Amino acid sequence: MRIVSLLPAATEIVALLGATDHLVGVSHECDYPDIVGSRARVTRATIPDTHDPAAIDAAVREQHEAGLALFAIDEARVRALHPDLLLTQALCEVCAVRESDVRALASRLFPEPRVVTLGGTSLDGILDDLRRVGEALGVEDEVEETLAGLRDRVRHVHETLKAAKAPRPRVALVEWTEPVYLAGHWGPEQIKRAGGIDVLGVAGAHSVPVAMDALREAAPEIVLFAPCGYSLDAAAAEARRCLTLPAWEWLRDRQVWALDANGLTSRPGPRVVDGIEAMARIFNPSLFTEVAGAHAVRVQ
Repeated sequence: MRIVSLLPAATEIVALLGATDHLVGVSHECDYPDIVGSRARVTRATIPDTHDPAAIDAAVREQHEAGLALFAIDEARVRALHPDLLLTQALCEVCAVRESDVRALASRLFPEPRVVTLGGTSLDGILDDLRRVGEALGVEDEVEETLAGLRDRVRHVHETLKAAKAPRPRVALVEWTEPVYLAGHWGPEQIKRAGGIDVLGVAGAHSVPVAMDALREAAPEIVLFAPCGYSLDAAAAEARRCLTLPAWEWLRDRQVWALDANGLTSRPGPRVVDGIEAMARIFNPSLFTEVAGAHAVRVQ
């Protein structure tokens, strides 16, 4: 089987299921695990490559108003790869190629490849996506074993917190900073399963802008900076920048952490479980081993 994955979460699922030998093409954003660095890149972004959150937001809005896609597919390269399976998503046009564009491309190829769409907005939905990909790959036994392992890790966090009657800190997971967005979809569930209380985020819902006054008045004790698509270094730099701004002065007596958003929170793939474990270590450090330096850093 020849697989082209058009989003990082799908690539990570393929890798977890031990099928990277079948992966012939990936998106320009796919960066984990390292082996995918040798695969053909079949997409590109159509907005500027920058970590300026206001500039990115403006570019995204401009593209949407013009009816233009944020990502382009290299059709000639995909055609040359002769894929049997295309992996895409229907969750967010800001995060990956549009599903409609992928299906249109598939219809122009011969033989026409199968298209599998990921759309999980919760932990269970993400695990269902993993099963769907596994079924398409014909590795059902590996899927069930993998799912059991992921659920066991989440259960271990829950049982540890329950046994200790651990306190539940109030938490805000900042998904964007200009304008301010708090994480929706699986983000609030990650916080809950890690032993925290999400102050404003709504599980399963799209992320929406939040007024700074509302965020401040929600009184989070811990603020996690994890801008969508940012590495740990980029998230830490953005958190430190925000701490210098008057609008964020109220953070000065709170815990502030930066997370590897790509690895822990942004992608609807198996590493959301890593995110739950990392958050649990931040919220109740006396109950777990120290959070990995590659996952999070305390900024304040």
